[in-house]
Amino acid sequence: MREATPKALHVRVQGRVQGVFYRASTQQQAQRLGLRGWVRNCDDGSVEAVLCGDDAALEAMLAWMAQGPDKARVDALDKTPAEVPDNNDFEVRQ
Repeated sequence: MREATPKALHVRVQGRVQGVFYRASTQQQAQRLGLRGWVRNCDDGSVEAVLCGDDAALEAMLAWMAQGPDKARVDALDKTPAEVPDNNDFEVRQ
């Protein structure tokens, strides 16, 4: 049986998502779900991420990202297909 090809998504999260541990919490949640990719702050106050994994893990991650950590306020979450990242873990980028 062939292993399923992982899917990758680029996600942009807008709202109160900087200075509330959104990136660190995203990394922890992604690692729990077995995703790889990255997350970083953007100059406009949003957070962007590339998530890579199977459909179930991606859906769980998107549901979590729509809420974020306790002090976050997510106003919008936009997702588009992305290239599969070449890193094998999930990292916080500057």
